Amino acid sequence: MPIIVDIDVMLARRKMAVGALADQVGITPANIAVLKNGRAKAVRFATLAALCETLDCQPGDLLRWEPEQGQDPAQDSHAGGAPR
Repeated sequence: MPIIVDIDVMLARRKMAVGALADQVGITPANIAVLKNGRAKAVRFATLAALCETLDCQPGDLLRWEPEQGQDPAQDSHAGGAPR
């Protein structure tokens, strides 16, 4: 999936453990791991907001898009098209 989750980067910058983040955000360490490892299919805006508040960051500090290998962004069927 071309969405990369950089929670581990922000945890390192804040010198915070996964367990502490999970406690402050109100989700389980297992769910933090799912997000961190890129296995999540979705994230609630409320969870994203809590992560940003706890880590004192913006959503773009936690999420980024990278094209999949072999994918040309100019060939993306959504470029210039209607939003999904």
